[in-house]
Amino acid sequence: MNLGLPELLFILILALLIFGPKKLPEIGRTLGKGMAEFRKASTDLRRTIERELDVEGQPAPPRPALAQPVVPMAAPAAVVVEPKAADQTVARVEVTTAPPPDPTVPS
Repeated sequence: MNLGLPELLFILILALLIFGPKKLPEIGRTLGKGMAEFRKASTDLRRTIERELDVEGQPAPPRPALAQPVVPMAAPAAVVVEPKAADQTVARVEVTTAPPPDPTVPS
């Protein structure tokens, strides 16, 4: 949107007729202060964003190594119930461990 000289003069004359010659300078000062405050806030926001992006661009500090190696957990135990006779039942628990992951297979 591009405003030329005739459009600006029309807006100025319309504002003069609506608000009067006494109120117009006060309104201009208020608009100027508001624009200055907006410009200051947008500059502060831009600086904050740039500072945060600079911090994110830096490499992260190295993490300390684990004290103990990670051991794969065993699979859940399975309870197998085997009937022996009519009045006897034997239960045994089987614990299996999961094999270590194959490094050649992609995750």
